Amino acid sequence: MMEALRKAAGTWVAKLLLAILVVSFGVWGISGSIFGGAGSSVLTAGDTSVSVNEYRLAYDRQINVLSRQFGSRVTREQATALGLDQQVLSQLVAGALLDQQASEMKLGLSRDRLAQLTAEDPAFHGPSGSFDRQQFEFVLRQVGMRPEDYLKNREQVAVRQQIVEAVSDGMQVPDTFLRAVALYSGEDRTVDFIKVPPSAVGEVPAPTDDQLKTYFEANKSKYAAPEYRKISFVRLEPGEIADETAISDEEVKSYYDKNVSRFTQPEQRTIEQLVFASEADAKAALDEIRAGKSFEDAVKAQGKTMDDVKLGTFPKDRVADPAIAEAAFSLQQGAVSDVVKGSFGYLLVRVPEIKAAVVKPFAEVEHDIRRDLALDEANRVLLDVHDSYEDARAGGASMQEAASKLKLNVRTVEAVDAEGLAPDGNPVPNLPEKNDLLRQAFGTEVNVENPPVQSGANGFVYYEVDGITPARDRTLDEVRDRVATDWKAQEASTRLDALVADLHKQLDDGTPFAEIASGLGLEVQTKRGLKRNADDGDLGTAGSSAAFGVKQGGTGVVAAPDKDGQILFKVTEVFPPLAAGPEAVPDQTKQSLASGMSDDLLDELVAKLQNLYPVRVNQAAINQALSF
Repeated sequence: MMEALRKAAGTWVAKLLLAILVVSFGVWGISGSIFGGAGSSVLTAGDTSVSVNEYRLAYDRQINVLSRQFGSRVTREQATALGLDQQVLSQLVAGALLDQQASEMKLGLSRDRLAQLTAEDPAFHGPSGSFDRQQFEFVLRQVGMRPEDYLKNREQVAVRQQIVEAVSDGMQVPDTFLRAVALYSGEDRTVDFIKVPPSAVGEVPAPTDDQLKTYFEANKSKYAAPEYRKISFVRLEPGEIADETAISDEEVKSYYDKNVSRFTQPEQRTIEQLVFASEADAKAALDEIRAGKSFEDAVKAQGKTMDDVKLGTFPKDRVADPAIAEAAFSLQQGAVSDVVKGSFGYLLVRVPEIKAAVVKPFAEVEHDIRRDLALDEANRVLLDVHDSYEDARAGGASMQEAASKLKLNVRTVEAVDAEGLAPDGNPVPNLPEKNDLLRQAFGTEVNVENPPVQSGANGFVYYEVDGITPARDRTLDEVRDRVATDWKAQEASTRLDALVADLHKQLDDGTPFAEIASGLGLEVQTKRGLKRNADDGDLGTAGSSAAFGVKQGGTGVVAAPDKDGQILFKVTEVFPPLAAGPEAVPDQTKQSLASGMSDDLLDELVAKLQNLYPVRVNQAAINQALSF
């Protein structure tokens, strides 16, 4: 176990530890109970120990982090599958080793410095932006921690950080390394290439019986028939039990009369507004209009067009400015308003067009109203129907009998696999709550009454498995056409591989690229300025990487990014970057490299401490921590 811990801590543990050391208290979420300790320790590093409670709280904290990342609660089983228990243990080992080293070095923290660190914690800042005692006590109460426990924990973190900062602070990447990075990342290349299509190998003839049999036997599992199940189900949903015939004409007409506004398209008006700098200017323009000047002339006088002043066509409640709405909907068509004080100044309003309110006739909406009323009633009685169905089944009725009594439809799928496919390979249509239904149906037995599958917010799907067709190997005759198609595809791929391999050898042996391309009826294409790891449209990421994996004059073969053929290429030119000094490396890259080197030093420190201080792990205590 310790060897595994050393390997884990030697790579990422120290990085995680550094991140944990510098986060604020608000994300630690540690309870005061960690200092109480359980009856035994999960681990010891020299004279430093980690309690069961410390392990459990660190474990729960990591589960919370993963749950936030995945968007759903991570279960203990999932956490174990991810190796979370060992990850947490490795982090705690690294922390304990640092604590032991701090003890050996007699590192500590003054009360004044501890007070300063606490005051600087933004989690404890009040409205003024500075430390607030009430906020401090409130936050600690929220996480169930005593002040003395927080201060002890904060001191421990600060002491560890002294070691971390001594190792990693001030790390700078050497200029020689940066020059190498600049040369590596800034280089570009010129590549000649041809794309050899599958058609280059010609038409592949149909396989012989022996070829077909050999291929089928080698790939028999690929053509095996999965397990199929015959499933009957009843959908108990509002739409399934809604009875439109039970809604009387009087109910429909009454609803229409009471809610006629729902079926009314309100009056709409096209509104034009001319805005002025002052009330006096607006009043002067209005006087001119009333003296005979047109609204259009008033618009031109401001150097505007009619499109500039058109606000749009709206119902009254959609006009953003209430003052404009009130003025516009009190005018006659074509009339100009008095001066209006709007949100953005004084203005004149004109309404060139009025669209009267339109009420949909009863006959046009009668069917929709009847359907909606039936659905409302179905929603109201759904749980009563649910209880009636459950009572009928509890009384010994079969699914068919219980459904028939309640006028529900039983539907049967003769054969479906766990992926929702029928034996012909096509999806089975109209499977309700497909994923949940199939998962549960393939986990139950034949002729067993099962709990319903939840459907939507308030629906249910009752189901039973009527029969099971076991998985089996299909015979060649059942899938002959499919096998023949697959054989031809593989044969074409094999022949293309052989052809391109031969072309590649010719190119390496000195045959001119143009001559090779001409023999295939192709032309050599040239890609200039290709960058390392570029997702090039012709070569793809794999092609770019391959082109940078050989020296100038080197050749290679990669699959075409569209999967339709193969690309044969030759690197014809290699251009170093114009600027290859440290200044050519972006600051963000420099910071990332420096951070990586700091992490490497921390890795080395943790590995060294593991050799200095014996680490003992108590698996029984870990099991105790995870059993809470």
